[in-house]
Amino acid sequence: MIYFVSDIHLGAGSSEQARSTEQAFCRWLDTVAVDAKAIYLMGDIFDFWYEYKRVVPKGFIRVLGRLAALTDRGVEVHMFVGNHDMWCGDYLTKECGVIMHFAPEVAHINGRRLHLAHGDNMNIDKEYALRLMNTTFRSTIARYLFGWLVHPDLALRFGHWWSGKSRKSHSKADIGPEHLTFLVDYARNRAMSDREIECFIFGHMHYTYEYNESKVRVLFMSDWSKSVASYVAMDDSGAIELKNFNLR
Repeated sequence: MIYFVSDIHLGAGSSEQARSTEQAFCRWLDTVAVDAKAIYLMGDIFDFWYEYKRVVPKGFIRVLGRLAALTDRGVEVHMFVGNHDMWCGDYLTKECGVIMHFAPEVAHINGRRLHLAHGDNMNIDKEYALRLMNTTFRSTIARYLFGWLVHPDLALRFGHWWSGKSRKSHSKADIGPEHLTFLVDYARNRAMSDREIECFIFGHMHYTYEYNESKVRVLFMSDWSKSVASYVAMDDSGAIELKNFNLR
């Protein structure tokens, strides 16, 4: 089996909420580890992550240990960075064996051609303020200055404050399929230029949804802030489906 999951936001909320989320994610990892050939972490696994050259955020030891154990026994673990953990470096690769991806990719998996991405920074040509913010935060210069000028304690405090604002904007009770249009449009246009893509898999919007039209299939996964989270499972035949996991 191949598994895809997104938007865990480890470290978000109160210490009790953060611990509960980590424990639930560990249970999910233990569950899928039974038959997983590969696990794809599709962004925002951490609510905020920044790597200094010799310093990384504390915590998450239970998750990191499980990821290392999975890769040690030959399970491929891939991570696509999201807007909350885009400042990942090589720590997860060196310490846990995770294969990092810093941009959307098209991959052949179990005989299927899949488009994989977190879902942020896509089809936002007319969102000028968002484009400017993304360009600034993703720039090498900004990352370098942040690392050299900001003490880790202040960096993590600022990062969690900023991440909380962003996360809450995607967790509104009234979010619905109409809020996913920009990614559906992206998938539709991308499918026109690459007709062999069979499925698009996104996170980012914290909403479980499956969109289907002629030759365009798009799966959206939820976040892990409620009592049930969604993920995507793919069997050896290439069949793909959204599934739910109880967090409580």
